[in-house]
Amino acid sequence: MINSNADSAMGILFPNSYDSLVPELVTERLMASIPFASRYRLVDFMLSSMVNCGIDNISLIVKRNYHSLMDHLGSGREWDLTRKKGGLNIIPPFAQKNINIYNGRVEAIASILDFVKRQKEKYVIMSDTNVAVNFDFKDLLQQHISSGADVTIAYTKEEVPKALLDIDVTKKDLYYTLGIDDDGRVNKIEVSSKEPGVQNVSMNIYVIERELLMNQVREAHLNGRTYFERDIISPQLDKLNVKAYQHKGYYARILDTNTYFAENMKMLEEENVEALFSPNPVYTKIRDDNPTRYAIGSRAKNVMAADGCVIEGEVENSVLFRGVKVGKGAKVRNCVLMQDTVIETGATVEYVITDKNVNVSAYKELKGTESFPVFVEKGKMV
Repeated sequence: MINSNADSAMGILFPNSYDSLVPELVTERLMASIPFASRYRLVDFMLSSMVNCGIDNISLIVKRNYHSLMDHLGSGREWDLTRKKGGLNIIPPFAQKNINIYNGRVEAIASILDFVKRQKEKYVIMSDTNVAVNFDFKDLLQQHISSGADVTIAYTKEEVPKALLDIDVTKKDLYYTLGIDDDGRVNKIEVSSKEPGVQNVSMNIYVIERELLMNQVREAHLNGRTYFERDIISPQLDKLNVKAYQHKGYYARILDTNTYFAENMKMLEEENVEALFSPNPVYTKIRDDNPTRYAIGSRAKNVMAADGCVIEGEVENSVLFRGVKVGKGAKVRNCVLMQDTVIETGATVEYVITDKNVNVSAYKELKGTESFPVFVEKGKMV
């Protein structure tokens, strides 16, 4: 029987990937620390998935706007990653003389090769953090080992999301679709394909032996290459044994403000919550607060509300993060209201996303549509 060897894998996360797709949400944060599902951040899902599968040496290579992420993760206590060896390691740019702000994964990993060389784990699992998913890394790693693959790529079977099709490639946010033969081997990697119909869309989750990764990255970096998928894996599909692993469970991929809104709205359906948050728990930073309080005369229907909220008005089909306050006579419908948003007396908001600490004044009306929700920046008074 093959051991899953989860304790022999280290994790590397890239928290800034796809930042440019959600400019409104990342003015003061990065993709990994975008709030999601009333009390979580996107990074919580990938971190928790790794921890639940026994991976306890996880590094995050950041390049900008990472202070909110550091505040959220702290020492990693909530994920049981406060350890003398391994644990949680956040690597900012310029932390060492040879670390620079990177463009692609090749440059990012090249900047920490000395660190990777000192680690003891046999395998490395790499991932972005723009996906909310309860991922089974044990199963992924077991398949990788049993298949004898050099690299295993996780993918989903779906039509390429419109937000990906609309990506401006000059911003260097690439996506990948895979050609897979009957034996599960990847025989083609398309970069930012516009092909219609159901595709094998990469999740940007990879498993590779640590020694092989170091050798490949070292050589690619010396030759001025930037992207792990495009510049290392794709040209060597005939040389490397690259296998595919299909993820069939629930996931939410954040690709622009509209998908952020839509994926939060899906959390109002019980079956989606059940699919995302089971079978394993998702951990997040604890904020000690009172349970949500519903005042006499208030009305709430189909609401996901975190702790610390105070509801005095009407709320329907909405996701409320911690500390949201809805005043008397206020109406909130089809909204995503982030932490400590205040909707004052008599105000009406519909199809609105508010960032943290937004205040909507009394009797003001703010309305968007399902396809074009209104976004209000952090700390703004409307």
